[in-house]
Amino acid sequence: MKSFLITVAAVFTGLAIFLIGVPLLLISAAAGALAPEPLPARMVLNLDLRGALSDQDAGLSSFFRGGSTSVISVVQTLRRAEKDDRVKAVLIRLPEGGISPATADELRLAVLHFRAAGKTVFAHSQGLYPSGAIASTYMLGGTADRFWMQPDSSFQAVGMSNQDVFLKRAFDKYGVQADYAQRYEYKNAVNPYLYSDYTAAHRESELGWMGSVYNSAINAAATDRKTDAAALHAALEAGPYSAQDAKAKGLVDQIGQVKEAQDALIKIAGDGAKLTEFHDYKGALKALDLAGRPTIAFIGAEGAIMTGSGDTSNLFSGDTTVHSDDIAKALYDAADDKSVKAIVFRVSSPGGSDTASEQILAAVLAAKAAKPVVVSMGTYAASGGYWISSGATEIVAEPTTLTGSIGVYGGKFALGDALGRFGVDMKGLKVGGDYADAFDTASTMTPAQKAKFEAWMDQIYNGFVGRVAAGRHLPVERVHEIAKGRVWTGEQAKGLGLVDHLGGFYDAVDRAKVLAKIDGDARLKRFGGATSPLGKLGRTLGMTETSVRTLAASAWLLGDPNAKKVLDQVVQAKLRSEGARVLAPTPF
Repeated sequence: MKSFLITVAAVFTGLAIFLIGVPLLLISAAAGALAPEPLPARMVLNLDLRGALSDQDAGLSSFFRGGSTSVISVVQTLRRAEKDDRVKAVLIRLPEGGISPATADELRLAVLHFRAAGKTVFAHSQGLYPSGAIASTYMLGGTADRFWMQPDSSFQAVGMSNQDVFLKRAFDKYGVQADYAQRYEYKNAVNPYLYSDYTAAHRESELGWMGSVYNSAINAAATDRKTDAAALHAALEAGPYSAQDAKAKGLVDQIGQVKEAQDALIKIAGDGAKLTEFHDYKGALKALDLAGRPTIAFIGAEGAIMTGSGDTSNLFSGDTTVHSDDIAKALYDAADDKSVKAIVFRVSSPGGSDTASEQILAAVLAAKAAKPVVVSMGTYAASGGYWISSGATEIVAEPTTLTGSIGVYGGKFALGDALGRFGVDMKGLKVGGDYADAFDTASTMTPAQKAKFEAWMDQIYNGFVGRVAAGRHLPVERVHEIAKGRVWTGEQAKGLGLVDHLGGFYDAVDRAKVLAKIDGDARLKRFGGATSPLGKLGRTLGMTETSVRTLAASAWLLGDPNAKKVLDQVVQAKLRSEGARVLAPTPF
């Protein structure tokens, strides 16, 4: 209690200080102290990929913990760096586990483009361990001019694995009933509740996309390292190896500590070259002056899709969410802006609410009626993520983007029997129609309720299929044949007509330029997306942004690590007082 009272006092002391105006001077001093150092005349950029890596800039991430590096910011910064005479080389620090396959694809294209400008890239690994898509990490390392590994580190890029936990036997033992339906057999997100092992369709689906991802990574690595793909497959799968053995087999190029790799790059960069952190370089860049050039709107959507606006979500949550009001508004705004000639819509989402997806798709179609809309798919654009993409003028996906999953599932857990075994009885009452208690958790649905629920599922699924058929100009029968909830990689989806081109973000930009008949450079202008975290907190608390800045700076100056917790409690209390609702699980 004493600690809590001290924390509360610290926060409100900050507010009191604001009222007398002193923090304005403190903020100015802090901003001056944090001003970036001038960039060196010769630089080797240090790009560390060992931390969190989102697809897009997390503009609403916590003010107190900072945002993660984003794939889009990395590729955009590398495009700037390749034209900057001060930047001579880049050192990539690889993670020890797997990188998201589509992320690795996107970064690979950016590295190859950077190298094509005559600049040098080294990659350094402190070990590669079996972890999901470890082959994608190896592929990215193989894109560099020299692939370094730390002496005696472990090289275990031997394949790809995935694991699912099946709960059916435990549910049977404890009386839990999973009352779910799925459209159709490949929509396997709820299979762990319904079965104790893979169904034939589940196994086929997972092995299908896993094999596509794995082969794509190894084939790309073979191309970049100028070796035979079959030989590379065999050499990798015969592991694991030590770093030294991996070098002897030609799987990596150099053994050495990261300092040795840095020194080698600095020597290549020339006299006076200095190692510069990638985020420091990015932060010091000034906006390009592209006045007078045609504008392409950039709209980003990352995370689960839900209805509403991000203005009312918790500032301190690290989760990314696609809010349908925000994305739809950005699309309408871009469509109405006469300076915008085309739209690039970046989607990295596993799905979410069908109604939210439909709201966004309607905005995509309205925008497409005015100007070209090109979707760039990130790590995944599946289920609702594909729903919102399907109506675009063109779709560009990475070879290993996970997409499709044109299907739906929904249901509930019936816990009455399970709780009854512990002496807990669940009883309920209802008024109105028979369906009123369909989602109560005491028991499974009645046959009549189940029939209505199944009809609702069919309605959503058939609507999804119809929208894909219209957007992709495919017969409904063909879409149903390739849908059924199955996940495809971008490479597979292209062959099925679900995407138009394979490539990354800038390939989508290039397609937008072609469709809009833009020659030369274009100005990328972001619509929607990153609201100021401080402005968002101000709206939540009913304060001005200046007041919030003062509060934040004061809490920082007081050195109180618990200030965030108190502010979070205030935010939650404010949301509860406004009747913020908790969304029920969505059918995707």
